[in-house]
Order: sequence, then C-alpha cells, then structure tokens
Amino acid sequence: QVHLVESGGGLVQAGGSLRLSCVADGSIFNIATMGWYRQAPGKQREWVATITSGGGTVYPGSVKGRFTISRDNAKNTVYLQMNSLKPEDTAVYYCNVATVGSTYWGQGIQVTVSS
Repeated sequence: QVHLVESGGGLVQAGGSLRLSCVADGSIFNIATMGWYRQAPGKQREWVATITSGGGTVYPGSVKGRFTISRDNAKNTVYLQMNSLKPEDTAVYYCNVATVGSTYWGQGIQVTVSS
C-alpha cells in the first residue's frame, strides 16, 4: 500500500505563511509529477500546483506569485510554500503523486486562514 504523508498545515492569520510537506514512501518508483490540490467546504477539489521530475512548475492564477512548489527527489518529498495567505485559501490540501500509469493521493491536511 502506498503512503503519502502530509504535514505543515494549521491556522494562520491572513498575510501569513505556511509550508506544507508531503513524503512518499519507498514503494513509489519512477515518480513523474508531484503536486498539490485543495478542496474548500462545499466546493470541488481544485488544482494548486504541479512540479515535474525535471523541476518545471506551473500554477493557476489564483496562487501564482504567492505559492511555490518544490521537490527533493532523493527524499521523495514535495513542498508547498504558501505566502501572503488569504481567507479564501482555507481548504483541505491534498498531495498528489503521479507515476507512469498510476496516481496517488494523500489523506489531506487542513489549512485555515483567519481574516
């Protein structure tokens, strides 16, 4: 069974920062892309950031310039640095890992931004 363990969530005031981490255990090989998604109450899950095996990154407009995704391939870990947080960033954040033919999800971690 594959495990993705997320950490770093919590409560922060608007304008603050948080850094999320997600570690993929050793059962996942040939990781291609790693990324983050989020789901706010009553809304569909939305894409937040993606990083390729070569380090290329892409973001939607809602977080571009505020969020930074990075990865440590040796540690099978992906990070999401979130700055200038807004109340609308409040959601459960999910780690996503894709290999050739498979996609894995973490259990999610709560991020709450107070106004």
